[in-house]
Amino acid sequence: MAARTSARARNAYRAYDRNVSHSRQMYVYGNAVPKPEYMPGYQEPQRRASRTVSRQVKQNRKNAMHINRAYVVFLAIAAVMALVVCVNYVQLRSELTARSKNITVLQERLASMNEENTTKYNVIMDSVNLEEIRTKAMDELGMVYATENQIVQYDNPSGDYITQYEDIPEEGVLATSLDAED
Repeated sequence: MAARTSARARNAYRAYDRNVSHSRQMYVYGNAVPKPEYMPGYQEPQRRASRTVSRQVKQNRKNAMHINRAYVVFLAIAAVMALVVCVNYVQLRSELTARSKNITVLQERLASMNEENTTKYNVIMDSVNLEEIRTKAMDELGMVYATENQIVQYDNPSGDYITQYEDIPEEGVLATSLDAED
């Protein structure tokens, strides 16, 4: 039995020795800490001599540490106000986020409506045949192109809004159907 114990002890020591040799840390056995090396020019800081404090200073310090009711009420009101401000801030941020999401949804709807509108406009423009309209107007309705003496040009520098103060004269401006056939 003793031989077994010594064999176990040797195996345990070998395993410990292998683990210690692989580790990079140094372990100090015992409770004695080595003294630090001496550093020239280094002086340990000196402790200040304790001053004697007068009784009045001690009393003032004690009074300063005391919290009265007015200070407690002030702190409670300040804490409540800070809480109200924080809650309002969080509500405003959540409202801002909700509005931002709503704006995004509306922008997407606008883009889809614009695309749909453009598509319908293109379909309508493709369905209109201007040559067919000209043929119907000239053949079935008897319309003709305007002649040079029927066209009156004017300048309107103020824009596209026209105010008419009197009637347009008939000669040279509006052709009657009899004049157009000649």
